[in-house]
Amino acid sequence: MSITTVHIDSLEGISELLFEAVNADENGRYRTAYYYRGMPNVDYSLVTSLARNYQHSDSKKLNAQRQKTAKALEMHILENFTKYASIEDPSISESIWKAMIVGQHHGLPTRLLDWTHSPLVALHFSEACDDFNDFEKNDAVVWRIDVRALNKKLPEKYQKKLNGNKTHMFSVKTLSEVVKTIQEYDKDMGNSAFVTVEPPSIDERIVNQYAFFTLVPNGIKDLAAFLDGLNDVETKKYIIDKSIRWQLREYLDQFNMSERTIYPGLDGIAKWLARHYYVK
Repeated sequence: MSITTVHIDSLEGISELLFEAVNADENGRYRTAYYYRGMPNVDYSLVTSLARNYQHSDSKKLNAQRQKTAKALEMHILENFTKYASIEDPSISESIWKAMIVGQHHGLPTRLLDWTHSPLVALHFSEACDDFNDFEKNDAVVWRIDVRALNKKLPEKYQKKLNGNKTHMFSVKTLSEVVKTIQEYDKDMGNSAFVTVEPPSIDERIVNQYAFFTLVPNGIKDLAAFLDGLNDVETKKYIIDKSIRWQLREYLDQFNMSERTIYPGLDGIAKWLARHYYVK
């Protein structure tokens, strides 16, 4: 199966993304394990903020020394964040995973990658540009992964924990019960799997964005290439044609899917109004 690319050049084509076929479960409920990630430029890669923090823009491959440096930097970043952030939230020091999630939420470079359970939220992020001229210059993209299928790649102790809790994602608590250190996690995952983590509801933004994180192990250097190599797991890459982006953006506003709801508070209102009154 690997990666299936779907090019969307009409609003009618968005329906496939919004209403992908879902089979009823044993309880007769139609629930999916699909997660989505929207980006405003199709050329953007599935790269974590940590990787962007140490990669040179002209080099996609890291040499051995830079990989070693990157691993050391990650621990320094997290240790220092925990030290200073504990002033506001002492519980951060209880789990490396909580420190990582809270840090990511506030802009810290981490190995986490943001996803959402809502295709509408993903579409909002695919149409969220700082430069509105980009709407007419670049195609956007929404990635879709099947977490339930990906979980079958996990080591047995991780699958056992998920099955015991009848879920397809970890919380900070359940992940900490399985693995406590980054080094152990990297050893467990190697280059063949990763987990999905539900963040604690520390503010309205996380709740409104229906947010989740994939915890990318050090062994997976290129997430897109990894997903493309999984012949028994289908990943979809929806490319949103630049010709419909302004129209799609206006429809998303009608669906109440805007900066005002995605980022509760004055910052979100200001961003929404700036775009609403933008003159093309």
